[in-house]
Amino acid sequence: MTNPARMPRHPLLEWTWDALDSAAFARAFTLAVFGTVALSFAIQRTAGVVTYSTVIAGLCAVGLAVLLRRRSELTLVRLVPTTLVLFFVWLAATAVWSTEPPRTLVGWLVLAGPAFLAIVIGHVRDTLQTVRALGDTLRALLALSLALEILSGILLDLPIRFLGIQGNIVLGGPVQGIFGTRNMLGFVAVIALITFVIEWRTRSIPRGLAIFSLVLGGLLALLSASPTVFVLALAVAVATGALALVRHAPPEQRRSLQISLLSLVVVGGVFAYFFRRPIIAILNAGSDFATRAELWDTILNIYVRYRPIQGWGWVGAWPTEEFPYTSINIITDEAHATALNAYFDVLLQTGWVGLLLFAGMCALALVRSWLVASKRRSVLYAWTPLVLITLLVDSMFESFTLGGFGWLLLVVCVVRAGLSRSWREGIRPVPTSGSPALPQQPRDGAG
Repeated sequence: MTNPARMPRHPLLEWTWDALDSAAFARAFTLAVFGTVALSFAIQRTAGVVTYSTVIAGLCAVGLAVLLRRRSELTLVRLVPTTLVLFFVWLAATAVWSTEPPRTLVGWLVLAGPAFLAIVIGHVRDTLQTVRALGDTLRALLALSLALEILSGILLDLPIRFLGIQGNIVLGGPVQGIFGTRNMLGFVAVIALITFVIEWRTRSIPRGLAIFSLVLGGLLALLSASPTVFVLALAVAVATGALALVRHAPPEQRRSLQISLLSLVVVGGVFAYFFRRPIIAILNAGSDFATRAELWDTILNIYVRYRPIQGWGWVGAWPTEEFPYTSINIITDEAHATALNAYFDVLLQTGWVGLLLFAGMCALALVRSWLVASKRRSVLYAWTPLVLITLLVDSMFESFTLGGFGWLLLVVCVVRAGLSRSWREGIRPVPTSGSPALPQQPRDGAG
């Protein structure tokens, strides 16, 4: 009897169909996705937005082919986390009352492309394989950034204007690398350091390469001179210490310890809010915060008040020639392309409903991944909650998690958390007629 998944076809098509199911192709696809999205700024500056969009669309087509090839391993209910689906449904719904429905559709597609790629990665790669692919990608891109900064600031003593590289490395920074801004470079460097440490602790790479990677990531984090790097590093360090404390606690004490840690986080958040000005003065980020504070006050006190529930319609990056974004920039006398805060951006564009959906998606993923990391023996499982914490803390100062590389990582973490700890775990694929049900295999290679 002919297997319907193996229908007769041309030898080249047969080879391609088989390759889509191979581990080597899955790794190559993951590297291509991480590399393309992380290089989004450089690609758009050198080849244009249309070229970048075409590459993303091509990768989505390949990802769809991979899912079709592996459809026997998947179940529809486990494919996409419910919270992510609800968030996307609400984003699409905002087109009904948006001042520019076509822009809402474009903004929706800008998020949908990387989100789909992240979903594919979540189903064809386990956590260790994802970490390895991300580590290889960030190692190469950080090394390229350092090389271009040295070329610009030391060897040529000329800025590379089309990439935004100013050549300040000889002054000790700030540097931007190939990521466009110093804050983006600092954010990527922190993500890279988390990934490199997990690679080192799981012995996924040679010790020499691990040391080189950590030095490279730490150096660029310092050279970025980004005020958010210290905050992110502090948040990750505190989270790492708390997670280690929970992991080494007796099982019967973990629940009370988790509740105590949650209480400390709430108290710490309240303390940080009321003493924000002295903290900002210590971080030497006063001018940056003053700009952000004025922008946030304008958004909250003027524009959110008129559309508090539904928002003004999702657009993503601000179309500065349209209301209310033009008006906001006139009032603040700045040329902002985002709210410089992911939560304020979601609130402005999608209202309180959208913000609650976004926050709920992130919070549920963090809780799930934290509980998994606190129970599993391998340090590998700490990657997801630590990256999520980095994304959520950075979202208080930038809107990186609402597009590009930050959004891709956020969805990867949401999908990983949903696969590792969810009500869907009890669901098994329905065997086809005449075929025995296959046992479920663990999705992660370490544990």
